[in-house]
Amino acid sequence: MATVAMNRWTIFTAGLIGAAGVGLAAAASHAGGEALLRPASMICLAHAPAILALSLAGGTLRLSALAALGMMLGTLLFAGDLVARHFIGSGLFPMAAPTGGLTLIGSWLLLAAGALLPRRS
Repeated sequence: MATVAMNRWTIFTAGLIGAAGVGLAAAASHAGGEALLRPASMICLAHAPAILALSLAGGTLRLSALAALGMMLGTLLFAGDLVARHFIGSGLFPMAAPTGGLTLIGSWLLLAAGALLPRRS
């Protein structure tokens, strides 16, 4: 049951991140946010489908749930910091965007490593 609940929350989060990506793209185009909102949009729109795919893959890939969690956290930190800088003039906290970026890179590497591990029986 915990897996079903986790998948639902992961899919829900992927939907929110995707919607945020579209909204941020619109804001970047119409509200003068090219420098900060466009990259935040791109991060959201790139990672929402990846998170969704990892959720739907379920247990077929080792470490997929951990990679999805890392992508959610990394996207929140990276995009959230850029959005905060645009709208409130300061970031979430010092080094939030780089921490988010490194978390995203680590998540992708974790996914790649998990694909090389033997399949669960």
